[in-house]
Amino acid sequence: MKPVSTISQSFSVQYRYSLYFTEHLFSVENDLFQQVIKEGATTDTAKLLFVVDEGVANAHPALLDEIKVYCHNYGHLSFLDTLLVPGGENSKNDSAQVDRVLKAINHRGVCRHSFVVAIGGGAVIDMVGYAAATAHRGVKLVRVPTTVLAQNDAAVGVKNGINAFGKKNFLGSFTIPTAIINDFRFITTLDQRDWISGVAEAIKVALIKDASFFDFLEKNAVALAKRKKEPMQRLIHRCAEIHMQHISQGGDPFESGSSRPLDFGHWSAHKLEQMTNYDLRHGEAVAMGIALDVTYAHLMGMIDNGTLKRVLKVLCEVGFDLKMPIKGEPRVTELLKGIEEFREHLGGKLTITLIVGIGKKVDVHKIDEQKMREAIAIRSVAVEKLSC
Repeated sequence: MKPVSTISQSFSVQYRYSLYFTEHLFSVENDLFQQVIKEGATTDTAKLLFVVDEGVANAHPALLDEIKVYCHNYGHLSFLDTLLVPGGENSKNDSAQVDRVLKAINHRGVCRHSFVVAIGGGAVIDMVGYAAATAHRGVKLVRVPTTVLAQNDAAVGVKNGINAFGKKNFLGSFTIPTAIINDFRFITTLDQRDWISGVAEAIKVALIKDASFFDFLEKNAVALAKRKKEPMQRLIHRCAEIHMQHISQGGDPFESGSSRPLDFGHWSAHKLEQMTNYDLRHGEAVAMGIALDVTYAHLMGMIDNGTLKRVLKVLCEVGFDLKMPIKGEPRVTELLKGIEEFREHLGGKLTITLIVGIGKKVDVHKIDEQKMREAIAIRSVAVEKLSC
C-alpha cells in the first residue's frame, strides 16, 4: 500500500467592521458617509452603486437627489446609479430581484474595489447583500438599514440571504460588510406595524442575554408603542450592541455549530411567515414565536407563571397582536413541521433555545410535541385574557 501524501496549511483572517449612528446621513454637512467610504476604499476614487428600497424612496422623496448631490460634493465618491427595488419579504422571495442587482453591478462596472450601498429594510438588505456577495465572489457592501428591525438586528450581523423552495433564507452567505450606518431619520416615517416590529428582536435578546435590558423594555413598553424617540434610540443601540457582541464573542460567528440563541422564538416565526405568504412582518411572527416558546417553557417547568405573564404583558403593551393566524388541527400540524425544518436549516441535531428565567437561556435538543400543542392552546387563552 502506497503511503498517503498530504499537503496541509492553515491561515486566519482578522475581520473588523463598525456600526455608526447618525441622522441626516446624506446631508452634505454630514461627512460620515464619505469618511466611511474613504476608510474602506482601496483606490483613490470609489465607484458607488446605490440600491434603494422603493418604500424608503417614496417616504423620503428627496433622498435620491440628496445622494447625487452628496456624491458630487466629495471628489472621491463616483456615483454610478441608483436602482430601486421593492421592499418587504417579496424582495427575497423573487430571485428576479437578485438578478436585477447583479445585472446593475455588471452593467455599471462594479468591481471588487467598488461599493454597493444597500438602503432599505432587512429583507432588501439581505437580498442586496446576497447579490453583492456573489458578484465577483464579493464586492464591498455598505448597509444603510431603514427599519427598527434592520437597525437593531437584521443588518447588524454578517448574514445575507434569500428565500427559496418555500424556506426562509435557504440561499445565503456570510459576508462582512464594510460598515453599517443607522440613520434615525429613516425610521420616523415607518407605519406602526414596522415601528413596533423590530421591538420583538430587542425583547428576544433581552430575554436570553440581559435581564436589565428587559427591565428597561418593560418600563418603556408603552412609550415605545407611542413612538417616543429616546427610548427607541436606546433600544436600537443596546440591541445592536448585544447582537454584535454575540458575533464577536460567541465563538461561532459563521454558525458552524447547531446552537443559535439569537434565533430564540424563530422556529415557529419562520414557519408562520411562510404559512401566511409573508403577510406577517418578521417581527410580528417573532413576537408570536416568543410567546409560544415561553408558554412551552412554563409547561415544561422551566419558568414560573409570573415570568410568563411578564413576557406576554410586555409584548402586548408594545402593541403586538399575539393571536396566531392559524386555526384547526391541520394547520397546527403544519406549523409543527417547522421544528424539523428549523433543524434542517441549522444542520446537525435539533437545537432550540428556551429560557429558564429573564436573561437566562438554555438549549434543548428535543421538543415534546404534545406539550407544544398544549402550549399553542394555552397561549391562545392567555393572550385572550390580556386582550392582545
